[in-house]
Amino acid sequence: MKRRYFGTDGIRGQSNVFPMTPDLAMRVGIAAGTIFRRGNHRHRVVIGKDTRLSGYMLENAMVAGFTAAGLDAFILGPIPTPAVAMLTRSLRADIGVMISASHNPYEDNGIKLFGPDGYKLSDDIEAEIEDLLEKDLNAQLAKSDDIGRAKRVDGVHDRYIEHAKRTLPRDVTLQGLRIAIDCANGAAYKVAPAVLWELGADVVTIGNEPNGTNINLNCGSTSPVALQKKVDEVRADIGIALDGDADRVIIVDENGSIVDGDQLMAVIAESWAESQQLRGNGIVATVMSNLGLERFLEDKGLGLARTKVGDRYVVEHMRQHNYNVGGEQSGHIVLSDYGTTGDGLVAALQILAAVKRTGRTVSEVCRRFEPVPQLLRNVRISGGKPLEDMQVQKAIADAEAELARNGRLVIRPSGTEPLIRVMAEGDDRAQIERIVNELIGTISNVRTAA
Repeated sequence: MKRRYFGTDGIRGQSNVFPMTPDLAMRVGIAAGTIFRRGNHRHRVVIGKDTRLSGYMLENAMVAGFTAAGLDAFILGPIPTPAVAMLTRSLRADIGVMISASHNPYEDNGIKLFGPDGYKLSDDIEAEIEDLLEKDLNAQLAKSDDIGRAKRVDGVHDRYIEHAKRTLPRDVTLQGLRIAIDCANGAAYKVAPAVLWELGADVVTIGNEPNGTNINLNCGSTSPVALQKKVDEVRADIGIALDGDADRVIIVDENGSIVDGDQLMAVIAESWAESQQLRGNGIVATVMSNLGLERFLEDKGLGLARTKVGDRYVVEHMRQHNYNVGGEQSGHIVLSDYGTTGDGLVAALQILAAVKRTGRTVSEVCRRFEPVPQLLRNVRISGGKPLEDMQVQKAIADAEAELARNGRLVIRPSGTEPLIRVMAEGDDRAQIERIVNELIGTISNVRTAA
């Protein structure tokens, strides 16, 4: 059944435009609260958010919905997504909520839901919530004397700071390192610099002055130019760029070069394999990860299991097959020894540990393989299903056959935006550029004709 509300990472859209309206947020609170109202104990939900202007509106709407369903609401304020997942378990909540559109601009917002185990909800539970949203929810409202209470929780930042610090190996400190960090004017603007400073680093912070509208604006992991300049300006050993909700990270080395999630996973996989910490004899990544990563792991005797795009699918595969390292090229790195979802700061700490232990520069540590030429382009669509067109399907089949021996092709609709993403990679750059351009043209012609 086609989903109406949930995408690859919760519900997301433009603020105050369906589905990201306060009315729907309240209804999600009632519906999710109903489903997780199990047993005779006093039920509770933890609600965090990033720094978007619309967060105030949606936070209050969700508090209204959950309390109307009979749950006590613990309001966390601006805090990273991985902290919400951690606190859902730590506070023994029945459900956790993060109000964020991650790396999107401030005009957008989203709702991410976590179960009592701190993991994102399964497709089946999301389908149950969607089913309830289509019905009259009055029957699900709590009785007058069972309405939930709401309160803001103090000390949650300190809990997460201590949690993150404990993920750095005990024999490692960050003393002697100058670290530039870009918090994207987002959810980690307080906690991330504090963690690095308390671990001994000399910390230079940018992107730590949120005003409600500057989250991810020319900063953070999707726009690391400001961090590259800062690394050069202060002669930092490393730059760390988080996104708006701090569940992804991009590294900038001492030369100002960008290190993506594939290289970071390679560093962690190799390091953990050497220390016998790695489980599953490999890692989990998505179809978008570079072929160079796969070849690098093969040379180390390690495997790469691929999933469809979305960190939730990475996590599901990790749980089913006992892996403890997974992630996405975009910088979502999931380390299940330390958390249940992507955590940009914790992943960065593992890179810092490798740097300190080897005594080498970040550029030496983080350049583990030569990426295979890869090209990703997007086609914006306003409706229809161009991937079901026979002409498009034939063009895709022809391209796959051409790349069969020395590359890969991935074409998929975005789960968060009205886009078709076309990605090809292979050893021949000219070949993949031609293939992508031809496919873009074919999809665009079908869209225009429609």
